Amino acid sequence: MGHRLSKISTRTGDDGTTGLGDGTRVEKDDLRIQTLGDIDELNSVIGVLRAQVVNSNIQADEKQRWDKSLSLIQHWLFDLGGEVCIPNFTMVQESALLFLETDIEAMNKYLPMLKEFILPAGSLSCSYAHQARAVCRRAERSLISLQKRDQNIQKTSLLLLNRLSDWLFVASRSLQLEEHGKEMYWQRQK
Repeated sequence: MGHRLSKISTRTGDDGTTGLGDGTRVEKDDLRIQTLGDIDELNSVIGVLRAQVVNSNIQADEKQRWDKSLSLIQHWLFDLGGEVCIPNFTMVQESALLFLETDIEAMNKYLPMLKEFILPAGSLSCSYAHQARAVCRRAERSLISLQKRDQNIQKTSLLLLNRLSDWLFVASRSLQLEEHGKEMYWQRQK
C-alpha cells in the first residue's frame, strides 16, 4: 500500500471545498462532510473512552476485553466514514451488527433492571460512554438526513449507528458497575 497522506497541508481547501474519496469536490459545509465530521467526532470520543478504560481501575482481563471491543468499533467507524466519503461504496459488514447485539445481551445479563431514567453521569468511563452515545445519536441523525437526500447510504450503515448508540448506553451502565459506582437516577421535581 502506498502513502495515502503524503502531504497534509495541501491548500486545496482554501477555497472552502474539500475532496471526497472519489475525487469529487464539495463545499466544506455539505451535508456529506458534516456527516463525516460527526462520525469523526464520534470516533474521537470513543478514543477518549478507550484511553480512560485502559487507565481505569477495572480488572486487567476486562480492560483487554473493553479495549478490543472499542478498537473494533473505531475501525467500523472508519469503514462507515469510507462509505460516506465515497458515494455508493460499501464497507460496513453485518458482522458488526451481530457483534454489538451479542455484546449488548452479554452485558445486560449482569445489569439490574432499569426502573427509572438514569442521568448521564458517574465514573469517567461511564460518563465518556454517555458522551459517545450522545455524539453517536447526532451522527445517526446526520446519516439519516444524508440518506434521505442521496438515497445511497446502505441500511447496514444506518443500523450500525443505531446499534452502537444502544451498545454505548449499556456499556455506560456496565462500566459504572465494573468500577463499583452507583447509577444516578433522574428524580422528578416535586
